[in-house]
Amino acid sequence: MNAGSSKKLTLVTVVYWILLSYIVAALIWWFIALEKQNQNITNVRLLELVKDDPQYFEKVTQIEEAKKRKTAQYIGEGLTFLALILVGAVFVFRAARKQLLLSQQQQNFMMAVTHELKTPIAVTRLNLETLQKRKLDDEKQQKLISNTIQEANRLNILCNNILLAAQLDAGAYATNKEEINFSDMVEGCIDDFRNRFPQRVVYESIAEGLYINGEQLLLNMLVNNLLENAMKYSPKESVILIELKSRGKEMTLTVSDEGIGIPDDEKIKVFDKFYRVGNENTRSTKGTGLGLYLCSRIVKSHNGYISVTDNQPQGSNFAVILQQV
Repeated sequence: MNAGSSKKLTLVTVVYWILLSYIVAALIWWFIALEKQNQNITNVRLLELVKDDPQYFEKVTQIEEAKKRKTAQYIGEGLTFLALILVGAVFVFRAARKQLLLSQQQQNFMMAVTHELKTPIAVTRLNLETLQKRKLDDEKQQKLISNTIQEANRLNILCNNILLAAQLDAGAYATNKEEINFSDMVEGCIDDFRNRFPQRVVYESIAEGLYINGEQLLLNMLVNNLLENAMKYSPKESVILIELKSRGKEMTLTVSDEGIGIPDDEKIKVFDKFYRVGNENTRSTKGTGLGLYLCSRIVKSHNGYISVTDNQPQGSNFAVILQQV
């Protein structure tokens, strides 16, 4: 959270406590005033009694009991109002705080998207201008073309992630599930990843012949996002391990990296929309905070389960459990 959002949250917190204190103080004053009025009415009624009246003590008892009932009534009503006030205040505070945090995450997302869009566009433009203005040998031309295609693919993946996230949130994505050879699909994703990032070391252990009833595009995006997440948050010389194995009617896809890892208190949050591990001001890894969110939504749409655990000696293991056909 940046300084501006921190100040806003501090201001909201201060105003919240001032208003809550004022309301509670008003409630206490209301109780004291009513109890004082109750006592005065009781005193007046007692003074009106004639001590020689044979029913004097009985009437005194009735007046005192009426006073106690009124006091109990005031206490009950006061506690009820206090409980409602506190519940409402907590709800309002949490909603305001959540809205501020979401606003900040959206702002960070827009900044990240702007940067992520500008980089491939700038590289593509520079490569094309170089090809246009200079006569290069075939090897250099092919290298520039390959680099341009890689940046175009990166831009395409980013746009697909943004579009899919919007469609899933709006409930506008129409799924078309079919029987898919998930083993072959994962192998294809790994081959594509190696072609795009030949400098990265990827080890695989893929069980053959595992089928799933699912959406081809979404499952492809699931595997690609997990691989790219492992690449982003691990050193270039480190190994990425992807495994697919079967156990009963379930199959487990695991992507392991040797990166910085994820603190225990952030393991659940990483699947939230726009959320990124670390401090917004200090993290340097590129990203939009949509990749793992989409993974979570895709797994959920296939009635599966996704989790993250620590890799040893360092890094993270992302495991996806899906149902076989």
